[in-house]
Amino acid sequence: MSGQSLLVPGEITPIRSVPGNIRRPEYVGKPAPAPYTGPEIQDADTVERMRIAGRIAAQAMVEAAKHIAPGVTTDELDRVAHEFMCDHGAYPSTLGYRGFPKSLCSSLNEVICHGIPDSTVLRDGDIVNLDVTAYINGVHGDNNATYLCGDVDEESRLLVERTEESLSRAVKAVRPGRQINVIGRVIESYAKRFGYGVVRDFTGHGINSSFHSGLIIPHYDSPHATTVMQPGMTFTIEPMLTLGTHQYDMWDDGWTVVTKDRKRTAQFEHTLVVTETGAEILTLP
Repeated sequence: MSGQSLLVPGEITPIRSVPGNIRRPEYVGKPAPAPYTGPEIQDADTVERMRIAGRIAAQAMVEAAKHIAPGVTTDELDRVAHEFMCDHGAYPSTLGYRGFPKSLCSSLNEVICHGIPDSTVLRDGDIVNLDVTAYINGVHGDNNATYLCGDVDEESRLLVERTEESLSRAVKAVRPGRQINVIGRVIESYAKRFGYGVVRDFTGHGINSSFHSGLIIPHYDSPHATTVMQPGMTFTIEPMLTLGTHQYDMWDDGWTVVTKDRKRTAQFEHTLVVTETGAEILTLP
């Protein structure tokens, strides 16, 4: 594994502005979002709007990822994604969500999730997760992926490759009539083949007009995740696999989650809708 030094917090730049004509989610400017009371099963119009949001989020992530290179700051990646979403009429969902100060999450190396873009400079050999969510026409689309920066060691490269494969296998397991826990069962059984940890405390979630609807999608085989999938349900699957423990620590910023043993971790995510025969990915660029 890479012998690079561990991450430390950088300096956070001022909050980026969003044009006034772009519709904000209801939680912006509030300490927390209003509880979601709507259905987990969405109508065709909502799903179509989510396709648009998902496509913009996926394209914004791709644009930001083009700039991943040694010497680039995570704040610069945030700027690229922010401007792309605003240029396409979308609001960056993370900006102002429970006070989060940026338009994407940038999680490097030992950061499991929710890293805040700042003055941190990417190094040769880093692995970089970008988590981008777009809000437009009253709905969200949420996706993330882990990218290689420069010359990455074999152990880290395989972790990234296999984490993406675990998401692919989980998507294929989605089918009406099955319980939600089949998703985690597939991910965990695959991860165990390589001795990877599967993060348990951060999960996939229901998504629609609400960023997080309350529906929980565990990435391990949870006996409690017995909700039955039905056509029209929309949610994310976003496995986080680690080279060591699934346990974590949190930085003082209240957001950045790192592996307790500081070993590397990777994540991939798509927003899905359950169809009559399986699942449709809504976050395709």
